[in-house]
This record gives sequence, C-alpha cells and structure tokens, in this order.
Amino acid sequence: MCGRYTLTVTLEELMVRYMIGETMVPFHRPKYNIAPSQLILSVISDGVRNRLGELKWGLVPPWADNPKIGFQMLNARSETAASKPAFQKPLQRKRCLIPADGFYEWKTTPNGKQPMRISLKNRALFSMAGLYETWVSPEGTRINSCTILTTAPNELVSPIHDRMPVILRPEDEQLWLDRTVTDTAALMPLFVPYQSSELQAYPVSAAVGNVSNDESSLIEPCKVDEQLELW
Repeated sequence: MCGRYTLTVTLEELMVRYMIGETMVPFHRPKYNIAPSQLILSVISDGVRNRLGELKWGLVPPWADNPKIGFQMLNARSETAASKPAFQKPLQRKRCLIPADGFYEWKTTPNGKQPMRISLKNRALFSMAGLYETWVSPEGTRINSCTILTTAPNELVSPIHDRMPVILRPEDEQLWLDRTVTDTAALMPLFVPYQSSELQAYPVSAAVGNVSNDESSLIEPCKVDEQLELW
C-alpha cells in the first residue's frame, strides 16, 4: 500500500510543474509526513486546463452511508479497480494526479520495522495515479476525497513491501487526466511498476512513524546496522 509520502516543494514549483495558471489553494508549505485523512494536493483536468486543489485522502463513494468508509479506501489495487463498485466509475471519469517527491514504506528486519523513503534518484517531483469522488451528506456537507492506486512492487521495492503506488511517467500524465478516455482497458498499460533503475531507497528515522512529526529531518538518511542490508 501507500500510507505516507512527502511533498517538499513550494506551491510555485507545483504550479510550474503541472502547468497551473492559477489556483484557489491559499497556501502550501513543504510536507515531510503526509498521512491518511489529511487534505492533500491533487491535479485534475477540467477538459481545458489542469487545476490544482485539495482532496481528503481516503475515498468516500457517493453511495456511502458514513464518510468513515474513507479509512478503508486509502489505496485501490490497480489490477481490480475496474471491477470494484467504489472505484469503477471514478476510474472511467474522475482520475487525478497526486504530486509527491517520495513515499515511505516499512521494511521488516531482525531488529523490527525500519522506515524507508523511496524517491527518484534525481529527487524530482513525480505523479501518483489517483481517483477522486464527491460525497454529500443528507445535511448537504460535501467531502471531496481521493485514493491512490497501487501496483506490484519493482525490484527495488519488493524487499521492502509487497505493493507500491502507481507512478506515472510524465508523458502519460495527460492521458490519465483526459476525461474523454473512458475505456479503462486503455489505461491498464499505465499500471506497471515504475522502473527501479530510476528510483532509490534509503532508511530514515523512526520518528516518521508518528504523524505529528513533520520536519525536514524525517527525509534525511539515517545510519543503520550494515548487516540489515537496507540500502
């Protein structure tokens, strides 16, 4: 799964990267420990241009009786999303990009769980494939929420975890956002694991396990016993 990630760039850098002309997002600071149920930045297309906004992490389907179901919808398996009631329709028409520059997974070691940060080797931004929905309560309260698609791990991630987020190559981002593409079969080739040769993984502080921690020190490499072979 993907349960924590980082987005440490400025709002201006995001707008340039995703060709955003203007946004209603009032403020963004670098985030080093983004967690489920938080409002997270995402990119959608309105058919003319890309738009940057905030979605609650944990998809709440329109037919849900209770928004707490979102805690069970943090991730969607890309292999089966087209057949799941919660993900079928958004996969056809409500796809988004979740910008990130790293994500965390915990590796099982003889000494316990070691958090690892996975990022591009060049530390650049990348886009995770997401789906979004809008839920409206009987009282009229609206929740705009999202989930992150996952796939099988590549050679780098497989020793750490059995799933990884679907990371889209830049040239595939506009296809993913294109709402005129409703044939989900055309999207299946995008769900392959990202090339491991372009990624790196390194151990970080156990402090990342506490969602209240959100400092730049969380993404700094930490020294571990070499016999754990975490690199």
